[in-house]
Order: sequence, then C-alpha cells, then structure tokens
Amino acid sequence: MTADTADLTDDETGRIREQRGWYFYDFACSVYSTSVVTVFLGPYLTSVAKAAADADGFVHPLGIPVRAGSVFAYSVSVSIVLAVLLMPLAGAAADRTGRKKPLLAVAAYVGAGATAGMFFLDGDRYLLGVALLIVANASLSVSMALYNAYLPQIATPEERDAVSSRGWAFGYTSGAFVLVLNLILYTGHESFGVSESTAVRICLASAGVWWGAFTLVPLSRLRDRRVEKAGGSAGEEALGTGWRQLMATLRDMRRHPLTLSFLLAYLIYNDGVQTVISQASIYGSEELGLDQTTLITAVLLVQVLAVVGALGMGRLARIHGAKRTILASLAVWTVILAAGYFLPAGAPVWFFGLAAAIGMVLGGSQALSRSLFSHLVPRGKEAEYFAAYEMSDRGLSWLGPLVFGLAYQVTGSYRDAILSLVVFFVIGFALLARVPVRRAVAEAGNPVPERI
Repeated sequence: MTADTADLTDDETGRIREQRGWYFYDFACSVYSTSVVTVFLGPYLTSVAKAAADADGFVHPLGIPVRAGSVFAYSVSVSIVLAVLLMPLAGAAADRTGRKKPLLAVAAYVGAGATAGMFFLDGDRYLLGVALLIVANASLSVSMALYNAYLPQIATPEERDAVSSRGWAFGYTSGAFVLVLNLILYTGHESFGVSESTAVRICLASAGVWWGAFTLVPLSRLRDRRVEKAGGSAGEEALGTGWRQLMATLRDMRRHPLTLSFLLAYLIYNDGVQTVISQASIYGSEELGLDQTTLITAVLLVQVLAVVGALGMGRLARIHGAKRTILASLAVWTVILAAGYFLPAGAPVWFFGLAAAIGMVLGGSQALSRSLFSHLVPRGKEAEYFAAYEMSDRGLSWLGPLVFGLAYQVTGSYRDAILSLVVFFVIGFALLARVPVRRAVAEAGNPVPERI
C-alpha cells in the first residue's frame, strides 16, 4: 500500500492547511494566463516581430521565412509540443519518487523567471520573446499537471468539487486584480512617465514576479508523500522520452476504459471552451467592430464573474453532482454560441452580456471537470494521469482553432466560424452523458462519493 491510501486519514487541520496552500498556486500562475497570454503578449510580440521584418513582412528564424503576424501563434504551438514531451516525463517521475514539490518548484520558477525576463523584450528582439514565451508556456503546463495531481491527496472525495472550485476562484480573483492594475498603468502610462512600450513590458514582467512570489505559499504548505518502490530503481520508468512515457500512460489507461472515456469527452468539450476564449477577441474586433478598450473590459468582466461562477457551480455540484452540473454548463455554452451568432455589430452592451455569461460557466465547468477526473485516477498515478489530463487541457487544443479557421476560410464569416464550435459542446455532452461515473470511480479503486 502506498502512502497515498493514508492521505485521507490525515487530521482535518493539516488537510485544510494544505488545501489553503494549494489554492495559492492558482492565485500565483493565473496572472500569466490572463495578463500575458490573453491580453498583452500577442499584440506586443507581433509588433516587435514586425519591427524586425523585411520589406515583405517576413522574419527569418533559422533561415525560415515566417510572417511577422504568425510569430505568436507559432511560438504557442512550439511551446505545446515541448509541454507534450515534458509533462508525461515529469508526471511519471513525480509518481515514482513521490517528490512532486521539488518538480513543481522547478517548473514554476523557470516559468516565472522567463515571464519576468519579458521586461527585456523591446526593439526588434522578437527571438528573445519567442524563446521566453516557449519556456514560460511549457513550464506552466508542466507545473499545472503536478499541481492538479495534489487534489486527490489533499481532499476527501466529498470535498473535491468545492476545493477544485475554490482553486479556480482564487486564480480568477488574482487574474482580475492584476489585470486592473495593469490596465491602470497601460492606459495612464504618460502620467506615470513611461512609454507605452515600457508600460507593456512592466505588465508582462510583473506577472512573472507575482507568479514567483505567491508560489512560495504552496511550496511552504504542500508536502510530499512517500511511496513504496516497486522493482527497479525509483524513477527508472520515468526515464526515456516524454512520448514513450505518454504511450505507457495511455496503455495503462486502457485498463480503465471509463476513465479514458471521460478524458475523451473532456478533450472535446474543453477544446471548444479554449477556442471560444482564444477567438472571442477576434470575433469582437473583426466581426462586431469593437475597440480594444471594450475587448479588454470584457476580459476583465469574464475574470470577475468566473469567480462567482466557479463557487456557484461548486455549490450546485454538491446538490446535483459534478456530472449533471458539467452537462448543464455544456448546454449553456451551446446557448452562448447561438446567441453570439446573432449579436449585433457595434453594440458593446450585448458583447458584455455574452462575456458575463461566459464568465458564469467558464470557471465552474473547468473546476468540476478537474475534480471529477480526480475521482477516476488510480491511486499512486495521480501526476502521471494528470499530465495526460493537462495535455488534453493545453497540449491537444488544436482542433477547435482549426475548425474555426476552416469555417471562416470557407464561408468568409466569423459568425459562421463561431457557430461551428457548437459541435464540440454537443459531442462532448453526448460522450460525457454516456460515462457511468459511479462505476468509473469504483473501477479506478476509489471510494464513491454520495453525489458525483
């Protein structure tokens, strides 16, 4: 028996202490996702790349001609490939050695350091921005896989929906707070005596400082669990390539087909969620003709209401179960896309209404998916399985943008493109509805909560 089987018998005070420390990693790193990826880095890195471009608008990294406007998207893609290679390897090493915390610390501080280094991204140094983005994005993915793997160890089955929801709420709270501070600096940069470019670089770097500073809280409160060593040296199976370890994890998942079925459903509907978030600004600017201030305000509204939504859906899950609550959120997502199709151009009030609706279901659907998956993971394989889960969340979310892009290419309409994403929520709903979650929990060898 591993030490994980005894985790849930820990005294309540110690468990709550760990939970409170755990929340703060969401609080620490969510600022990167909000201020850096969603708001500032894409446009700024594109402007830096354009400053380095030739007369035809191309830059030439490693001698390869790349349009300056594509640099950000390609950098994100490369970071995903790197994360796919690293996450299974880190997860397997964490499970076989029981040392999640040192690995979490390395991933977090490499990512925070790369983000803080974005302060030096200016002029035409786009390659520096590319390198820092790749490192920071991949580090975030690895750290989140390790962070999520703590959930089944620090919360009883009955607590997990609420604990996961509070973590997401902490993250959205910090994202909204820092975004407000960043927007004050950005919009009033002249009164602060700095240029617009310097203001953006301060906003980028401040996210890294915030990430690193608040990571100290979970590192001081979370604890590693000792594990029994099976045959061979500790971590022996973690050696090799990330792809080989991923294949080993997926082969192991075949022994738990219901867990794999849930992961497939999550992969599909979460791809839809991530695509809506990433393409909403394009839809707002290109199709609805909204200005940058309106779009940034909408992002802030999503952040604030996602806190309320995450906590509210956590309460609903305690009454109706996580699966039913997630299914209801997917139905709401479908209605949101249908409403988005009919939004009138040049009407920010209606766009804010859509952003509010997204905020109310965004945090809850993600938080409850994480907690539900935690019930389906065999003991002793938390980090390994959550690495695969994190890859579904971050590493494999390419199909939605492809469908969106193809729909726009074929129809020439962003309205048709946004409506095309309904298919992800419909298929995800159908697949999740077919998963008998109580039986899946039992077959994973875990206690079945009263409501799930």
